[in-house]
Amino acid sequence: MPVGAAEKVTVFAAASLKNALDEVSAAWMSSAGKETTNSYAASSALAKQIESGAPADVFISADLDWMKYLAERNLVAAGSEVQLLGNELVLVAPAGSTATATIAPGFDLAGLLAGGRLAVGDVKSVPAGKYAKAALEKLGVWPSVENSLAQAENVRAALKLVAAGEAPAGIVYQTDAREDDKVKVLATFPADTHPPIIYPAALMAASQNADAAAFVAFLQTPAALDIFRAHGFTILAGK
Repeated sequence: MPVGAAEKVTVFAAASLKNALDEVSAAWMSSAGKETTNSYAASSALAKQIESGAPADVFISADLDWMKYLAERNLVAAGSEVQLLGNELVLVAPAGSTATATIAPGFDLAGLLAGGRLAVGDVKSVPAGKYAKAALEKLGVWPSVENSLAQAENVRAALKLVAAGEAPAGIVYQTDAREDDKVKVLATFPADTHPPIIYPAALMAASQNADAAAFVAFLQTPAALDIFRAHGFTILAGK
């Protein structure tokens, strides 16, 4: 690297952030002349990679649990965590589907699947999958579909199963559904059926990158928040 050249900020971020965060990174490049390298996967996978020594400067999780997991292992820079964004959980089907659904206690999700599988993130580890399971349990529907799941490695992979017609329905974030015209939203899960969907961002304790804190600060600027808002996220930073 040339003397004086800045290292790119390495950002590990939840898969659901890809479209929006790529745009935010481009805006940071335009305004500050600084670059990021963004790595997207399930928050669970990224947290495990960081625990194993992966050189992330910034982590943006799709839930509070995986950030807490790293904080409990002293891998998060003290005082750097900010609750950045929120989201909604939706039931989707392929764009050409004639299915309809009204989400309510005991609704016939199994009937909607008609023998097919429900695409979700891994319900034990992927935040979108955990939120989905919580919602279905609260609604009393979980026992009817728990043996009919197509569990994916992250929420975007679950979305792809529905977009490709490999699953008749799936549960993803509404921001994901907006990014793919091969799916349509059948219904939105009421907020009280699952824990609040919160995306925290933080610096990693091991980061030596002088620009990393500046990028976390940029995520909270009107310029960045307007981009996230345009992609359908709700804004929590500054509230």
